[in-house]
Amino acid sequence: MKIQLIIYLIFNLALPQLTFANEKDASGVHIYNEVCSVCHSGGVANAPKIGDQNAWKKLINEGQVIITAHGYVGVRAMPPKGGKESLSIGQFAEALIYMVNKSGGHWVSPSKSMLAEINNEIANRKKSQ
Repeated sequence: MKIQLIIYLIFNLALPQLTFANEKDASGVHIYNEVCSVCHSGGVANAPKIGDQNAWKKLINEGQVIITAHGYVGVRAMPPKGGKESLSIGQFAEALIYMVNKSGGHWVSPSKSMLAEINNEIANRKKSQ
């Protein structure tokens, strides 16, 4: 009986935490599932489908700062913040990183200096709209 309890505890308490060892990875997946998947899982309004390396290649090549800022403000048919007004830049960035990395990219969480660049690009983008 004790062995069964130990096995139960390992599988139900320890392993779920190992699935997302990095809290930011968990956040990116969660936000993707909650917000982004509505369009990016099926290509609604020409949204690049997650996993489609050809569709994401051009975007990835534009760079993390540009794509994060433009997506956050809204681009083409995509509403600002993917339609979830409460998303912070950091949360939006993590969801985008998740999609990019599932689609051929190798992006990492933005540093403070990259977040400053993203904020500058957001300000520039808003001025030009």
